[in-house]
Amino acid sequence: MQLVCDNLSFEYSDNGTIVLDRLSFTMQGPGFHAVFGPSGVGKTSLARIISAGITGYTGQLHLKEIKTILYSYNMERLPGWSNIGNILRQVTPSGCESLLEELITVFDLDSLMHSRFARLSLGQQNRVNLIRYLVQDFDLLILDESLANVDEKLRHTILLHIKERFSDKMFLSISHNLMEIATFCKKIVVLGSRKEEGREYLLQGMDVQRDREVAQDIAQDMLPDRKRLDEVMLEIMNAC
Repeated sequence: MQLVCDNLSFEYSDNGTIVLDRLSFTMQGPGFHAVFGPSGVGKTSLARIISAGITGYTGQLHLKEIKTILYSYNMERLPGWSNIGNILRQVTPSGCESLLEELITVFDLDSLMHSRFARLSLGQQNRVNLIRYLVQDFDLLILDESLANVDEKLRHTILLHIKERFSDKMFLSISHNLMEIATFCKKIVVLGSRKEEGREYLLQGMDVQRDREVAQDIAQDMLPDRKRLDEVMLEIMNAC
């Protein structure tokens, strides 16, 4: 399983603004990877190129053992004609019903199954949307701020469960949460704000996995290797 961007460039056709400038990197294997950088440096544009939502770029995009790509994003809407329990059951493929129930519990949504989507908070809506994608068949799932507005402790619980439950899948996370990117991701592409210099870096994250105490440790800011986490976060910030 491999994702390769080779000299990838993209600009807006209406005003000629360069969004991505000769971007090259390789992400290898399943697990959590990330794209990080300031607003306006092309993170979402890159995600949409990878998921075939944008054309007209130059350079090459190579996918190995990645056939099905899904793209989940913050504040995505669902229809309001039914409660979310019915909606989730209707979009869940046959044979994945137990997975759906498992995710509903882990995502702390059991008590909301009879609620309409529009009545949920933004964080609850994002959790429902993410479940909708996780029950599908995919090789790569792009998470574009998909857990925004979810409280930190629950986000960490969800991320650790996804990493364990979908260990054979590739994930590409786009987030402004520096600590989470450094903690949970394997490879991190950092896009710099000075695009004319073609600045991008591929850094190594901590790739923390599920452990008996790890969720509590993260919530209490007591990671066993806090020094290494601080070093990774500093590397990311220096690369921006």
